Amino acid sequence: MPPTWEYTLYIPHDPRAVAISRRTLTDILTTHHLPTLIEPAQLLASELLGNAIRHTTGPAALKLRHSGRSLRLGAWDTDPTPPTTPPPDDEDEDGRGLHLVNAYADDWGWFQINGPEAGGRGHGKYVWCELGAKLDQGLGR
Repeated sequence: MPPTWEYTLYIPHDPRAVAISRRTLTDILTTHHLPTLIEPAQLLASELLGNAIRHTTGPAALKLRHSGRSLRLGAWDTDPTPPTTPPPDDEDEDGRGLHLVNAYADDWGWFQINGPEAGGRGHGKYVWCELGAKLDQGLGR
């Protein structure tokens, strides 16, 4: 079984930070010999962090944790408001993020956090998703 590893990248409230996070994610997955996960993990991380930047006014963080046959990606932000999945609208370019997360990830969820759980950064929420069964293929559902 491969060793467990974890990384956290704290980012400012800046839309450019999402692209920097994708490049960092690519470097991490390449270093750990998980190239088939790069494309789906980039998509999921972009959606989670994009929502954190778009819907909050504070900093955010991307957390990656690989354990055995599962990769968990999560985004922390400063707003404790639950994420929503509005009905898809073919005309609207917004509101599709969590639908994509649901389609590509094996599982996803969220929880509110306070104090130490937020990396000592106060309060907010943590939205996470997992790639597990699809690790070998690097594919969505």
